[in-house]
Parts: sequence; structure tokens; C-alpha cells
Amino acid sequence: MNETEAAKWREDFPIEWVKDHYTTRREFTKFLVLTSGALFAGNGFFVVKRLGEEHRVFPRVEVATTDEIPVGGVKLFRYPTEADPAMLVRLDEEQFVAYKQRCTHLSCPVYYAHARGRLECPCHNGGFDAATGQVLYGPPPRPLPRIALAIHDGRIFAEGMDLEEGEKVG
Repeated sequence: MNETEAAKWREDFPIEWVKDHYTTRREFTKFLVLTSGALFAGNGFFVVKRLGEEHRVFPRVEVATTDEIPVGGVKLFRYPTEADPAMLVRLDEEQFVAYKQRCTHLSCPVYYAHARGRLECPCHNGGFDAATGQVLYGPPPRPLPRIALAIHDGRIFAEGMDLEEGEKVG
């Protein structure tokens, strides 16, 4: 390209690169404030969602009968909605527990390993105590969400969710 062609191009597009990409302090501050506000609003969504779960009314759903599941056996079901996979585990003659079936790491399905007494996630080698749902090893950041159960006349009902130790919703 010769000087005449370069000059013609500069006449058609008289924008200087340095001036075009200059950012003032006011523009930069406006960008920071808007970005911070968006992040704050996004986190607010999760806070409101969590508060909504604490006051949610869960349905009472019959899951199984006590005779239906042998010791060490598992029954898969859906609770509290059809989109939420869950599992009922019979730990011994008298003890039943139920959890959401999604790992708290990346939502992979967990399965019950009766011989080891734990719930395991095959995706990233995570493990949970079958009796409590607490994390034993691996990347899961928190325990499995536990489903509150009630047994009446040999029938097992899901009645809500246990959010924290001793705290029941539903």
C-alpha cells in the first residue's frame, strides 16, 4: 500500500485508535457499579429461593410399604415433584432413610452401596454416609438433602425435607 492509498483510507475513516479506545474514569466507574449491581441481584435470587424453600409446603406422598423393601434394599421414587429423583433405603429392620438422589457436587445420580454402608456418586468419586447423608469423601460440598419420613400401619410416607440437623420443613 502506498502513501496515497493510506491517506485515502484515513480520510474515509478518520478515527484514531488511541482516542477510540480511551476509557475515562467515569466510564470505568459506571462499568464497575453496574457489574457489581448485577452480581448483587444475581446472588439475591439465590437468597430469595432459599427463603422460599424454608416456607414451602411439601406434599405427603406414600412411597412404599415396610414389607416391600428388604434390609439393604432401595426403592427409587420422585419427591417432592416428578422432576426430583429420590431414593428410599432400608438400613436395618427398623430404620428407613430417604434422600434426593442427586449428588450435591454436580447433580449426578447417587446409588446405595450396601456392603460399604454409604451412598456413592460414580461421576467424581464422592461418598455420603447412608445413615446421615453427610459427606464422607470426594468433592461434594454439602450433605445430601434428606427427605422426612413417617411410617403408619406399615406404610412409608414422604412428608417434607430436613434442611439442617433437627430442622424439618413440610
